[in-house]
Amino acid sequence: MKQFFKNYGFLICMLVGIVAGCITGLVFPQAAPALEPLGTIFTNLMFCAVVPMVFCSIASAIANMPGAKKAGKVMGVTLATFFVTAGIAAIIMYVVMRVFPVITGTYEVPEADAGSVIGIGDMLVNFFTKPDFVELLSRRAILPLIVFAVIVGFGIQMQGGSKTMTAKLLEDITACILKAVQIITYYAPIGFFGFFANLVATYGPELIGDYSRTLLVYYGLCFAYMFVFFPIYARFGGGKGAAKVMWKHLFKPAAVSFGTCSSVATIPTNLEAAEETGISKDISNIVLPLGATMHMDGSAMSAILKVAFLFGMFGQDFSTGRAILAIIVAVFSSVAMSGIPGGGGTGELALCTVFFPEQMAIAYPMALALGNLVDPPATMVNAAGDYVASFIVARFVDGKDWLQKRLKAAKK
Repeated sequence: MKQFFKNYGFLICMLVGIVAGCITGLVFPQAAPALEPLGTIFTNLMFCAVVPMVFCSIASAIANMPGAKKAGKVMGVTLATFFVTAGIAAIIMYVVMRVFPVITGTYEVPEADAGSVIGIGDMLVNFFTKPDFVELLSRRAILPLIVFAVIVGFGIQMQGGSKTMTAKLLEDITACILKAVQIITYYAPIGFFGFFANLVATYGPELIGDYSRTLLVYYGLCFAYMFVFFPIYARFGGGKGAAKVMWKHLFKPAAVSFGTCSSVATIPTNLEAAEETGISKDISNIVLPLGATMHMDGSAMSAILKVAFLFGMFGQDFSTGRAILAIIVAVFSSVAMSGIPGGGGTGELALCTVFFPEQMAIAYPMALALGNLVDPPATMVNAAGDYVASFIVARFVDGKDWLQKRLKAAKK
């Protein structure tokens, strides 16, 4: 019993916090505004730790690799994995939308300013770079920060790699920040209590309103995708027994991402899960921070959902040609999204610009509303999927039997 509580005590505390928060939000929704700060404190603490950790972990992982060739291989396999899984997710959602159309009536939505539509050139500049270094020091600039960290990492490689003092310093800073994150995590059960009380109190009425069918399909598919495809990905990446190992460590990243609605805030939990699994730091320190911004299976599915919803609302046919274009846009817009809660509306703006340029004033606020409602399960699939994707990258970098070697070494 003592060993049981040692292994699962903290997990039980997290579950208690989640369940208690859901019950409180359902029974006492008026208390949600007072409880929301409990969750916000946890999110803010995580964000403070995440920004320096992302830079240090990626730069350190590349700098301390045996050579630039391996670092390049990890990056290449990682990006390929992200695009493939996002494509699979988008195709699955399209098939579901054809079988279970989500629109059965019409909706009246007040017009809203859709904002200015920026060009592709400006979009690329804003996604991948910032004009000043200080602008990188924000969770809203995670992708440009990752790009700069990759460049710095390869720069250290050219200067001598792991033999340089800079590489050792970055590695030490990363380890220290992870210890600080471990301290912050002790507060998680209280934070989750506040998160889920506010979540249920805020979105409870919407779940039984006009969007109920759409949300039911999406929430159901997200959990089905996680329970069906995550084990397949883990089995492919880690071989026999990998799915069992994955389930053992998946709950914490899934819970943190569902509660915080932030892939970035889930990075520390994902890194912890990867370390406990036996995934090498050379891989996890690159895959997981990159995944927080670029691995968006849930967002790709939600993009198809929004397009199908709006096509139905405007009485348009979601034909094969449009479906192919929608899948391509969904994958690329989701990969380019930031890891902040709600995605900043970037994906919604991209979709509406492509498919509904004449109805932007109506389509954009509708897409934003759907985006907010499906954000919790979408982020769960996105962020928990980062951990699962690291299994696939490990297969191609460390060999098919990497997990068996780790498990055998752990028994000795």
